[in-house]
Amino acid sequence: MRIALVAGEASGDILGSTLMQALKARHPDIEFIGVGGPRMQAQGLDSYFPMERLAVMGLVEVLGRLPELLSRRKRLIQTLIEQRPDVFIGIDAPDFNLGVELKLRRAGIKTVHYVSPSVWAWRQKRVLKIREGCDLMLTLFPFEARFYEEKGVPVRFVGHPLADAIPLDADRAAARAALDLPEDSPVVALLPGSRGGEVGKLGALFLDAAERLRSIRPGIRFVLPCASPERRVQVEEMLAGRDLSLRLLDGQSHEALAACDAVLIASGTATLEALLYKRPMVVAYKLAPLTYRILRRLVKSPYVSLPNLLAQRLLVPELIQDAATPDALAQAVSPLLDDGEVQTHGFDVIHRALRQDASSQAADAILQLIGAP
Repeated sequence: MRIALVAGEASGDILGSTLMQALKARHPDIEFIGVGGPRMQAQGLDSYFPMERLAVMGLVEVLGRLPELLSRRKRLIQTLIEQRPDVFIGIDAPDFNLGVELKLRRAGIKTVHYVSPSVWAWRQKRVLKIREGCDLMLTLFPFEARFYEEKGVPVRFVGHPLADAIPLDADRAAARAALDLPEDSPVVALLPGSRGGEVGKLGALFLDAAERLRSIRPGIRFVLPCASPERRVQVEEMLAGRDLSLRLLDGQSHEALAACDAVLIASGTATLEALLYKRPMVVAYKLAPLTYRILRRLVKSPYVSLPNLLAQRLLVPELIQDAATPDALAQAVSPLLDDGEVQTHGFDVIHRALRQDASSQAADAILQLIGAP
């Protein structure tokens, strides 16, 4: 059996690797081809080109990379049509993968899209392309499955692998001991994103907010997990001349979330991880001004962060674009160090709803689609 997968960023690499594990448990001799990161490659994926070439943030920012992306997609489609996999699985990266899926399905190859794009929030007409290009949509969240059912798209809610992997009660004391952090000091985790563009827009802002917090709470400490060596260098340059009790970590975002009391975090997949660790959070984000103006007109959802979308209410503060100032972020985080119970109770309810043994459910749905036992 040959299965093709394409993931475009770190979160997709994680999802792809756990899905591949579940598929191999059912068919040990399976062959994986496509595009993925180090986790998927560790599970046996032969990646045609580096996954990082697909990671682009924002509407305006993608324009400079468009020729390369279109060229890579064209060559990938040709290669996969020649290879004739039993099924193609596009993992997130909808602007890249939906076009691949459409071409492959027309060529007679079964297609699955894993992780719904935000069609329920904006660009809802994409659902027509999804319906034409996808034999099956696998969603991580229940509200997404309801949307697709209403639009006539074959869909299955599988839950989220992180909800399965992260314990319902994370051990803060053990995480602090592992990171050599004191038990009695308040700790705030700073997560300004995993991409260079995100850290460029949010890194200094988060460090400014940390300095404001330190003036409010002199004993406070900070941890900042760096997604890669490149991101660490980027943050180290921003730290020059600052006086902060801050530990930079290489990766270890889950350890940082388990150890902390509250989180200042970029909107994105990491907010789900903070939710699953039951750590109260403040969400911030900044985009290029033109990208933000375009999105503000297009987005139909009242919320941008996953915790609020899942709760269907304003559970966590969202400070977006000009509202995300150092003072505003510090003032929003500070009270959570004393009382974040409203958030954490809501997080627990969501965690239990998402705990569905997602990778096994996704693997079963894919094998059922292609008629494999």
